[in-house]
Amino acid sequence: DSARNGFSFKGIKDYLECYRSGKLTPSQVARNIIAMLEDCDKSTPPLRAIVQWDQEQIMLMAEASTTRYRNKCTLSCLDGIPVCLKEEFKVVPYHHRVGTVYLGTQPETEDATVAKKLREAGAIIIGVSNMHELGTGTTGCNPNRYHKIPRNPYNPNHFTGGSSSGSAAAVAAGLCPVAIGTDGGGSVRIPASFCGVVGLKGTFGRISCHGSLPLSYSTVSVGPICTSVADAAIVYSILAEPDLLYPYGLKQPKATLSDMCAPDLKGLKLGVDWTFFKACDAEVLSACEKAVKHLQSLGASVVEVSLPEMEEARVAHVICILSEMRDFLQPDLNKHFHEMNLETQASLALASQFTALDYIKANRQRTRSMRFLQEIFSTVNCILTPAVPCTAPRIYESDLLTGSSDMSFTVRSMRFMQLGNFTGVPGLVVPIGYSTAGLPISLQVMAKWWDEAVLLRIGLKLEQFRDQTKKPSIYYDILA
Repeated sequence: DSARNGFSFKGIKDYLECYRSGKLTPSQVARNIIAMLEDCDKSTPPLRAIVQWDQEQIMLMAEASTTRYRNKCTLSCLDGIPVCLKEEFKVVPYHHRVGTVYLGTQPETEDATVAKKLREAGAIIIGVSNMHELGTGTTGCNPNRYHKIPRNPYNPNHFTGGSSSGSAAAVAAGLCPVAIGTDGGGSVRIPASFCGVVGLKGTFGRISCHGSLPLSYSTVSVGPICTSVADAAIVYSILAEPDLLYPYGLKQPKATLSDMCAPDLKGLKLGVDWTFFKACDAEVLSACEKAVKHLQSLGASVVEVSLPEMEEARVAHVICILSEMRDFLQPDLNKHFHEMNLETQASLALASQFTALDYIKANRQRTRSMRFLQEIFSTVNCILTPAVPCTAPRIYESDLLTGSSDMSFTVRSMRFMQLGNFTGVPGLVVPIGYSTAGLPISLQVMAKWWDEAVLLRIGLKLEQFRDQTKKPSIYYDILA
């Protein structure tokens, strides 16, 4: 807990204090959220963070939570906490559209594992959040009739980032302190960075993907988007465990939060490949370099490392993720090609040019990259990079009608993200400041497989670097 002057986001702790003191009940909070969701849809431009919600469902969960608080038998520290899940997850009774107009024609009857866990913890699921169609891009631009373009709460004329676009926008706009996303090429970390909130991509297999559309089975991890590192740790501790329905995570070691609240960073070695680190905009670089110095001032030492074959890893990641998506979506391509956004069509057309040989070579590169990382993590505790090389891009009028396809931006935005997806190591992005235009800038911390605890420990200290949190221009104070 860090006392702040000026604006600070409302997090899990603030909700719990209201409930435990009797100042507000989960039912009152739910009514506030419903009023705000109605307001979001009417605003100009509409926020489009939550794309499906149901008043009756929200109130049912909230009333059950209110009763538990009254009887002093709450289920977890997420009891009564509003959360949303990316539309990539199955959530009863919503349509599992995954950002398209053609999937999820019937309401869902079964929850994804993460939705089920959140319900069991007593959370109030306020709906499902907007996403880039089929997770194929990093802007969040989705012009189809069900989704439209989610707006960045810090500047509604800018993109949120994608593909977990609505999840980040919902958290930054105060609609809920917790959202769940998926990350195959930065899809949790890019929107969290652009919207000035915290995003955690767990180790591959750490949090169950069961019940999400298996777009790319070897690169995608699940993770929370929250207003603070402490909240990300709480959600992670509830979601991270083996799931019999998701074989990739069955052999994982137990998730811990050991040393997370250590008073300093003494003894930690932070690896930085400065050549790689510096490939970003000047404003981003300046903020990130200062944040690294801040971590040093807390007792950590910075060790220069060399990340080899980054260009090969980048290309190989693209081949892996697109080949797997193309394989999974082959039936959709045959039946629904003309119902897809132009950008999705272009991405899948590019994917169709890769051969089996390309895919095999890409996976050989993965083995090499994982071996390099194994060696690096034997000498350092983590690797630091900027989160995204730039701030959130502008939305143009044409994007609203036909969407946006800018391959050079997509490639650039994923620059610091792909290594984590390609090799499966966990990554955390933490907001550290703002550009002169007032758009958020974040730093990324990556650690060895299953060592999320060290990320969270460093993340807590990184939060203290930001001397103030700017209030987003779209912000709903649910607890007011």
